[in-house]
Amino acid sequence: MENSEKMTRVQKMTFSAMVMALYIVILYCTQSFSFGAYQIRIATSLYALSYLFPFLVFPLGLANFISNMLFGGFGIADMAGGFIVGILTAGCVVFIRKMRWNRVLIAVPILLIPGFGVATYLSYFLSMPYPLMALNLCIGQVIPSIVGVILVKTLERIWKRSVHHDSAD
Repeated sequence: MENSEKMTRVQKMTFSAMVMALYIVILYCTQSFSFGAYQIRIATSLYALSYLFPFLVFPLGLANFISNMLFGGFGIADMAGGFIVGILTAGCVVFIRKMRWNRVLIAVPILLIPGFGVATYLSYFLSMPYPLMALNLCIGQVIPSIVGVILVKTLERIWKRSVHHDSAD
C-alpha cells in the first residue's frame, strides 16, 4: 500500500515491533489450540499484513521464532523452523502483491507453507507420518488463512474510506 512507502525507518521499526508483539500476544492467548497435531494458529493470519506492509517479512518470521522460543516445545528446531516458515509465508504474500494477483490468493501461502513446512520437523518429533502431519497442519491453517484475507480486505476498505474522508475536508 502507498502508506507503507511513506513511512520513515523509525515508523517502520515501531510498527514492526507492534505487529511482533501482537503476534506473540495472540499466540499466547490461543496457545491451547496453536500447538500440537492440529494447529489452529490464529497468529499466522498476521502474515497477510505483509501484503500491505512488505517490510514486515523479517519481523513476522522473528515473531514466530520468539513465540516458538517462549511457548513451543521442540527447542531450536521449532524456533528455526518457525522463523523460516514465517519468512517464506510472508515473502510469498509480498510476491502475490508484486504480481498483482487477486488478494484472495494470500490464503494459499498462509495455508500451505506452515502446513507443509512445519510438518517436516513436527512429524519427526510427534512420531507421525509426514503426509498425515501435513494434512493435520493444513486443516488447522484453514481458519488463519481466511482470517488473513479478511484482515487485508478490511484494512484496505478502512484506508479507502479514510483517504476519501480526508480528501473531502
